[in-house]
Amino acid sequence: MTEVFRHNSYLSWLELVLTERFGFDFCLLRTERGLELKLPGRNGCVIFDTEYDGFNRAMSDLPCCMWDATGEGWISALGKPLPMPGVENIPSPLIEKKDEDSIVHYDILGLTYWMLARIEEIGRTDLDAHQRFPAKNSHAFKFGYLNRPIIDEWLYILGQVIQRQFLGLELKSHYFQLYVSHDVDRPSRFGFANIKNLSFRIVGDVVRGNLLSALSGPWVRMNTGSQLHPWDRFNKFDWIMDVSERYGLKSSFNFICGNTSSLDADYDLGHPAIRDLLRKISSRGHEIGLHPSYNTFDNPNELKREAEVLKKVCAEEGIQQIRWGGRMHYLRWKHPDTLCSWANASMDYDSTLGYADHAGFRTGSCFEYPAYDAISGKILPLRIRPLIAMEQTLFNSSYMGLGVNQTLGVLLDLKNKCRILGGNFTLLWHNSELD
Repeated sequence: MTEVFRHNSYLSWLELVLTERFGFDFCLLRTERGLELKLPGRNGCVIFDTEYDGFNRAMSDLPCCMWDATGEGWISALGKPLPMPGVENIPSPLIEKKDEDSIVHYDILGLTYWMLARIEEIGRTDLDAHQRFPAKNSHAFKFGYLNRPIIDEWLYILGQVIQRQFLGLELKSHYFQLYVSHDVDRPSRFGFANIKNLSFRIVGDVVRGNLLSALSGPWVRMNTGSQLHPWDRFNKFDWIMDVSERYGLKSSFNFICGNTSSLDADYDLGHPAIRDLLRKISSRGHEIGLHPSYNTFDNPNELKREAEVLKKVCAEEGIQQIRWGGRMHYLRWKHPDTLCSWANASMDYDSTLGYADHAGFRTGSCFEYPAYDAISGKILPLRIRPLIAMEQTLFNSSYMGLGVNQTLGVLLDLKNKCRILGGNFTLLWHNSELD
């Protein structure tokens, strides 16, 4: 178990998070009464009189119970009791008014820190075969709230407390957004394969009964030149962009720019067909992003080099973007090392933080937020865009192993919760998984 000291800077980071969420510059001060949330020019404050020590620890066996917000006259965003990590016995009332102040007897800010800054994951050794912290080991999975954005739910309650404390205050409105992203592990099934891999893939298609694809393999390989071949069944890029544009969406395509493992891609970003694809994506108004190679999750220098390769090739093709983001290959993540590597590579946002083995809210939120390194106590120049669901998570028998109808039900449920909170539903669907 790793214990993380709460640097004073974490209050500055929490102020940023709250300011983004509520639309006002709040001030957080530690006093003998607890943490006080103040609004300049207003009397009284919101006091959090309980600071739970467990929120400083990388552990998943914290106690947890459920609080019925409606029983105390508050509105639950999802209409359900709220999970309360770190609590065995709920104070009654949980929130009360005393003189000029509102007092909250639960460490909402500590919970926000623990979840968003991923304190739970720091230094963990109970990892899967790809050295990832799995959902099944998380507190959220163990206590059945992984499918809920509990930080957003608690901040929804806090918003009500703030409005009752500071009468007449109108909080910032948020509007639901759908982010569709595609990690380009395999832009072509046959176009870049060597003879050995080409043979394996043809045999694989025959075994699976996909005879048309098998027969087209050699032809696609020989005729992939300045463009991806239209017969290649992984070449779904035009179809993806057509669908996104039909619904007013912008797709993000994340490209591998290095090779540190046999599990990486067989294409080179500088290949004429890939350059043509990059130009096509950009010309249609969609986004190009980085998909760092397999072993970069704990190699900051290589991750930075690959980010530079992506930007260099795009610049050579006349492609300019306001923001550069992406996602780690295989969702490999070592916290906070990988987080710092993204910031060090001068990337603007990362969208890795979802679990490979189970869909849901790894960070407890469906909102983008500023990154924070709890070890060094630094606010990083990077945004975190949580990943809510990946198609492989839902379909793969090693993970959730759901059928089509079950998958649709899970996706709609998660999406609806994001919509209710006014957050973002971020969906990953690989171009090579659309058969």
